[in-house]
Amino acid sequence: MILILAGGGGHTATAKIIAEELRGEAELYFLAPRDDPLTPQLNRYGAVDTLTRPRHPTTPTWRFTLRMLKALYEALRRVPRDVEVAVSTGGNFCIPPALTSWIRGIPLVNIENRVRLIAPSKTAKLLQPFSKLTALQWEEQARFLRGVVFGPLLPRPRYKPWNGGYILITGGTYGYRELLEAASESGLEEVILQTGRIDPKPYRERHPEWRVLRYSSNFEELIAGARVVVSPPGATPMEAAAYRKPIVIVNYPRWAKAAGPRDVELFAEKLNAPLLWRPNPEGLLKAIEEAERRGGAQLKSGSKALANAILNLAIKN
Repeated sequence: MILILAGGGGHTATAKIIAEELRGEAELYFLAPRDDPLTPQLNRYGAVDTLTRPRHPTTPTWRFTLRMLKALYEALRRVPRDVEVAVSTGGNFCIPPALTSWIRGIPLVNIENRVRLIAPSKTAKLLQPFSKLTALQWEEQARFLRGVVFGPLLPRPRYKPWNGGYILITGGTYGYRELLEAASESGLEEVILQTGRIDPKPYRERHPEWRVLRYSSNFEELIAGARVVVSPPGATPMEAAAYRKPIVIVNYPRWAKAAGPRDVELFAEKLNAPLLWRPNPEGLLKAIEEAERRGGAQLKSGSKALANAILNLAIKN
């Protein structure tokens, strides 16, 4: 059995990528945040249990401390003992079950965040001493972590790419109000707008011609048909890269704990994407035009190679 720790949001997207490669090769079991909208999507790959997520972007330190202790208690009860390998996809959620796995002698695979190119994420840095393997996605990450560079972890495309003529604009798991407002005022006509935790009703009322949604259980299909994908840095741009779609990266200042400005800049370069530092209608339109001029990124996925490394660890254990 392989335990995959799905850290929520883009980290859960990584869990799905690894699960897709491992499906049929091993029994999969997931621990995921009970409050994350992507958690139910893991059921197609294996059994899923949930834990408390210690911190959200706005969680105060005192509450984070209490929730971390609660998550550790839950992990001690829910990490199975008959696991051959545990895989951390990143984020503070993974720390309690990853440490619990190590205490029980379970080999740990520690995946670094796709957007970290200047300095390590706190989770990957913390877990490295306890890990059998630290999986890196870019050569630059080898400068600050000891690990193996597998390449960017891209999903297997499940759909044939096509041009549906629409711009897909995503606010991520939590939503990005400034980006949504810039899109609303841009004059764009063919748009699919994903709002996350922000109420979609005002945008539906302003733009009855748009398709506006909080989340989608089949978001990949929307990416496959997009003309351009506009998104903060994270999982969605990587999914778009798998379909070689033109991408616009929009800086998200409140996401500073996950990556700094230089990380975001280098990430956009990797994806051949124009970077919009501050969302505004005029800048958004120019960035979309530039993205179409550049075309999609040409990246070689490291997902299969990492899955094979995980299986080899499981066999050895």
